[in-house]
Amino acid sequence: MSRTPDAGPLQVGSMQVESIQLGSLQVGELQGGLLPVGATLAAALPGVPATPASTSKGRVVITRPLAQADALAARVSALGYQPVLLPLLNIVPLADQTVLQAHMVKIMRAQYAMVAFVSPNAIDAALAACRSLPGWHGWPRDVALAIMGEGSRNCLAGHGINPGNASIFAPHDSQRTDSSTLLAALDLAALAGQRVLLVRGNGGRELLADGLRAAGVVVEQVLAYRRAIPEFDAARQAQLLDLLSTENQWIITSSESLRNLLYWVQQLPDPTLVAKMQRQPLLLPHARIAESAQALGFKHLTLTGSGDEALLLALQSRP
Repeated sequence: MSRTPDAGPLQVGSMQVESIQLGSLQVGELQGGLLPVGATLAAALPGVPATPASTSKGRVVITRPLAQADALAARVSALGYQPVLLPLLNIVPLADQTVLQAHMVKIMRAQYAMVAFVSPNAIDAALAACRSLPGWHGWPRDVALAIMGEGSRNCLAGHGINPGNASIFAPHDSQRTDSSTLLAALDLAALAGQRVLLVRGNGGRELLADGLRAAGVVVEQVLAYRRAIPEFDAARQAQLLDLLSTENQWIITSSESLRNLLYWVQQLPDPTLVAKMQRQPLLLPHARIAESAQALGFKHLTLTGSGDEALLLALQSRP
């Protein structure tokens, strides 16, 4: 993805995205009939009075794992929309926490120069394991943290970790928060020869670990949770059929979730529903998810930038 210094058109794969700058948030939409973003940031922030249900602006489908969906649903509701929870991923705790806890002991003893978290789920699982350790008194100041985006930054803040008490590295470009842009934000020369722990779930790409190793970093990895597709039972089938009966706004926060959604739709008895799903408008926080959506045939994509504030701001711009 390339971006001009004046925040003009963005290139996402073969897609051109028009973008505007609002404060520190970059919000973009694919060309092709979507309205420009024009909502105010203040209305997307906490504390906004809820709009009565009778004036609902429509349904917004939140596809995050349930543990992360409630806070966003409350903010969506406060903006006058009807949130609908349809988790497309389950986050499953490890049955055996022994290996994870052993690595957390190393963090407590400051045996790593840096710990990189691939997601908020990785942060939650790791810090839960840390708090179970005797002698844990908070994150060591000498151990830096690396994260992918604003969701992870907010998650760290919820655990009391912020730039005031820890060194936190993250991609500079809110439109693309992934392994490659995180690597670009790190001082790899300073990390050469140092030990770095990568906290992750099952599956996923090896780009971050490979990039660190290529720079001479000693990389350890630990599994903190497992991802699984929820059971597509009768209740979820009925819910999805209802959602496909009208146009809704869909918040999709991972490529894996999007693939799971399309798989579910393909299991429904009416084959025309696949094309109908592909015409539903999607709100996507990362360029890589937009690239996946385009490859899967989705037509109406809004690239919002990282973090809930950017998602909510883009949501308000929709007709």
